[in-house]
Amino acid sequence: MITDPTIIRIGEGVELHHHRGQREAARDLFAKIWDDIGGEQGDPLHVCVLAHAMADVQDDVHQELIWDQRALAAADLVTDERVAQAGVTLPVAGLFPSLHLNLSECYRKLGNLGRAREHLRQAQATIGALGDDEYAQLIKGGLERLAEQLRFD
Repeated sequence: MITDPTIIRIGEGVELHHHRGQREAARDLFAKIWDDIGGEQGDPLHVCVLAHAMADVQDDVHQELIWDQRALAAADLVTDERVAQAGVTLPVAGLFPSLHLNLSECYRKLGNLGRAREHLRQAQATIGALGDDEYAQLIKGGLERLAEQLRFD
């Protein structure tokens, strides 16, 4: 069970976006949390999770890419100990498939198919870090759809 108050707040923003369709309200909440954590200088776990969520509420794919890049850079600084301390059940390695999937999708949208395929391969190479739960199936399904799209682009 997640116990970290900042991760819980980020989850509230994700809820606003994904379940209530309030994309702008989620973006506003994420911007407030970003300020509260000190931006990129904050706790790498918070930066990673928040940037990953913030990317999803961007209207411009270039901004989405910047946020996804921030999330990936921060993930490299997160430890399994820190993740466990926050009450997150996923190991750090489990963050990478989704991060690379999102980056691949951004590059595909921007027409940079070489970079898109590179991140798709990285996502596929790290998918073993996920179990076989609903989240893993969501990511695996996304990877399959993206791989199919990239075959025809």
